[in-house]
Amino acid sequence: MSTSIPGRVFITIAGISLTADDQARLQHPGTGGLILFSHNYASPEQLTELIREVRSLRAPLLIATDHEGGRVQRFRSGFTRLPAAATILQHCPADRQQASQIAHTLGWLMAAELRSVGVDFSFAPVLDIQHGLSDVIGDRAFAADHKTVAHLAQAWAQGAKSAGMISVGKHFPGHGGVTLDSHTALPQDTRPYPEIQANDLRPFQNLIRHQIAAIMPAHIRYVACDQQPAGFSHHWLQKILRQELGFRGAILSDDLNMQAALTCYPDPAERARAACAAGCDAVLICHDKNATDAILDALSDPPEPVVIQRLQSLQGQPGACNLKTLQQQPRWQAAAQLAHTLRSGCDSN
Repeated sequence: MSTSIPGRVFITIAGISLTADDQARLQHPGTGGLILFSHNYASPEQLTELIREVRSLRAPLLIATDHEGGRVQRFRSGFTRLPAAATILQHCPADRQQASQIAHTLGWLMAAELRSVGVDFSFAPVLDIQHGLSDVIGDRAFAADHKTVAHLAQAWAQGAKSAGMISVGKHFPGHGGVTLDSHTALPQDTRPYPEIQANDLRPFQNLIRHQIAAIMPAHIRYVACDQQPAGFSHHWLQKILRQELGFRGAILSDDLNMQAALTCYPDPAERARAACAAGCDAVLICHDKNATDAILDALSDPPEPVVIQRLQSLQGQPGACNLKTLQQQPRWQAAAQLAHTLRSGCDSN
């Protein structure tokens, strides 16, 4: 088993078990993490074994997924179907304390189930504000005002922390102010910085004050502030996020295979170097084997000690029980029933 320093590239694999190519990429010195998708999942037992096999190759490797709830939940059968973030306020629009308790419970439930199979963290919560413009964000946002988003996201993150999982706030400095989807185009947000600062940045500020471990920048160009998209922008990642907001955690790029990133940097190695030069501690590259190999080779040198420290802080805390044991606990049963109630209420509207 390798105990070498992890790299700074998060990669994907082909299916529900490891191929020879997967094994070679996981053992590449540039690899620091694995992102799991729905096509990597068949059952909790299969997933647990897959993660065990991955860790037998690279012990320090980080295992992550997207498991917000609603539309974005990679593992479904065998896991609790989590409601979208917006359903919390739909369930109790006038009771801020109850909404906070629900957010905390859902954060714990998501994290407890993922930790039970060995996943370190989910790329969540969404800190974007629902401005009524972005379909790709939509009900993934907690609310349409920054105070409520900050309040509920903080409660959600505290719930996840209580289950041994860190949180990743996304998409800095806010994806809710554009109509285009950065998966398929390069969105441009034309708002002046004071407007973004007074609204979209507030949830990020709040979670930074409460020591969120990681933040993911958006592949969006905020043209009144900088011509580079936030994930490639020294202005956003260093001047605003690090200096003005005082963030000391890990910065994880969004997928470098998204169209917004490809538009700016067609060459994958250049794309990855640009993200790291701007301030990303790690980069994500999904569903493109050739681009993955080019980026791994471009970022094969060991990260700086401060980057290693930030990435190591993303590891899940030990002590998680297996999923079957978890599902026998009264706390899980109550949380799963709550998730079902919220989903049912949303589906009936």
